[in-house]
Amino acid sequence: MQQRSQPAQADSAKVRVEPFSSRGHIGPEEKAAVDEFLERVIESGVLPPYDGEEEFAYCAEFADWLGGGYADAVSSGSAAVYVALKALELEPFGEVIIGAFTDPGGMMPIPLQNLIPVIADSIPNSYCTGPEQIAALIGPLTRAIVVPHIAGEPADMEGIMTLAHQHSIPVIEDCAQAHGARLHGQLVGTFGDLAAFSTMGGKHHSTGPQGGVVFTRDEARYQAVRRASDRGKPFFLPPGSSNVTASLNFNLNDLAATIGRVQLRKLPASVERRRAIVGQLRAGLADLAVVSLAPPRPGYESSYWFLPVHFHPEAASCDKATFCAALNAEGLLVMSDYRPGMPHSQEWFVKRRVFGNSGYPWASPDYKGDPNRHFACPNAHAMIESHFNLMLHENWDSQEIEDAIAIFRKVAGAFAAV
Repeated sequence: MQQRSQPAQADSAKVRVEPFSSRGHIGPEEKAAVDEFLERVIESGVLPPYDGEEEFAYCAEFADWLGGGYADAVSSGSAAVYVALKALELEPFGEVIIGAFTDPGGMMPIPLQNLIPVIADSIPNSYCTGPEQIAALIGPLTRAIVVPHIAGEPADMEGIMTLAHQHSIPVIEDCAQAHGARLHGQLVGTFGDLAAFSTMGGKHHSTGPQGGVVFTRDEARYQAVRRASDRGKPFFLPPGSSNVTASLNFNLNDLAATIGRVQLRKLPASVERRRAIVGQLRAGLADLAVVSLAPPRPGYESSYWFLPVHFHPEAASCDKATFCAALNAEGLLVMSDYRPGMPHSQEWFVKRRVFGNSGYPWASPDYKGDPNRHFACPNAHAMIESHFNLMLHENWDSQEIEDAIAIFRKVAGAFAAV
């Protein structure tokens, strides 16, 4: 393969002079709500730390958005996964199957509760795991399954839940990257026994800089969630009960919930706009040989937190990193690979750094599995090698969409195989 030494934009003027817009998803509506909240605080002289009216209203509205159930707002997406797992009250040194791609904070709660992460490969050409990959790992030590929906793409929850029910294994959906995604019309987060959402500032809807939500349709599980999210307080237990389990304070707060309530109302339109933008990108890039966008699978509606792009090296005169560097130089924000999304390849996991240098929970004599088990995940590694990620947002205007297409076409033309 012939390798060019300079990115494509060196050959001509950039497609776009102005930088692509910032997302700008926090606006006057959030400011007005926060101002009103602070006015009430000033008038009353009391700043509620948590469990206030705004937080309970946000939780109720979040549950309503998912079609009914129970929601508990917490301090982060990582906290949401931790609390959901804690609420299952699993005995230590069992195994929890989790997809290969997730945020480190989506996997770390497993060993932090003295449980063993078991890594399920992704399905081909996807960041999401599937029933076949999970089924291969189910064994006598399996205690739960965590299913991350990555990049906004729904995992096959119907198949996964069928499998989980056959084995009586509880399932947590990690919806941190997939607010509003649907599988055959049903919102992700409503298939599993529990769901964890991140509401940090970069997600589809946010509660400000950080936040998260745990959701369930099961009242008993919700009660366990409330106890797990607030130091084991005896919520829903007889008067006189004391704290019943050891946990931490993962509460959100009224100020964050005030922002979240406004953001939640914007969420449906935001997701639809992302889908429309991707539809235009797909049409505008359909004839290119160097890159391609996978057609949506029937019944799978992504909410596109970012957009995976397939790079075809046989049609290019450069490698993927060079191609991505040229896109970035033109002003498009792309991530050349998604290695940060594979926590089991990171130092903390490889060197078992959870509790000092003990190697626990893997090294515990109470763990009856293989502490040195290797997870090859060939589909996940192939996905890293073949794809890069385009970062986009719902507030791209028509000119930005046209310019993004023009940049892709320019760079693809400059690096077409000779």
